[in-house]
Amino acid sequence: MASETSGEGGSSRAPGGGPADGGSVRVDAWIWSVRLAKTRSAGATACKGGHVRVNGERVKPAYGVHVGDEVRVRQAGGRERIVVVKRLIRKRVGAPVAVECYVDNSPPPPPREAVAPAGIRDRGTGRPTKRDRREMERLRGAEG
Repeated sequence: MASETSGEGGSSRAPGGGPADGGSVRVDAWIWSVRLAKTRSAGATACKGGHVRVNGERVKPAYGVHVGDEVRVRQAGGRERIVVVKRLIRKRVGAPVAVECYVDNSPPPPPREAVAPAGIRDRGTGRPTKRDRREMERLRGAEG
C-alpha cells in the first residue's frame, strides 16, 4: 500500500509502455511500435534479412535500441527510412504519437511518374498472343 500512496506506481515508465531513461527496447518491437513495420514479425524478418541497421551495423531482432541511435530500415520498393530514436516505446501507438518518437532524416521519396503503366489491356480483348506478350515484356524491360 505504501507504493500506491507515494505515487511510484508507473512513474518509472515513459508513455507508450517504454522504459525509463537509459533503458533499451528491442529493435523489432521499436520499428513496429513507431509504424516503420506493419507487424512485429515483419520487423523481425527485416532484421534477419539484413534490412535494419543501427548505427551502421546490421542487427538481430533482439538488439537493444537506445535514445540517440540512428536506425536505417530498408522498405519494400527500395526506399530506405533513416530515423534517429528520440523516445523509446514498446506498445504500438497512433501515427501522430509515433512521429514524435523519432527524427526522420530520410531522403524524400522519388516523384511518381505520370506515365500510364505498360501492360494494361482493354477489358474483353482476351488472352494476349505470344507477339503481344513479347511486346509487353519489351516495354517493361525498357522502363526498368
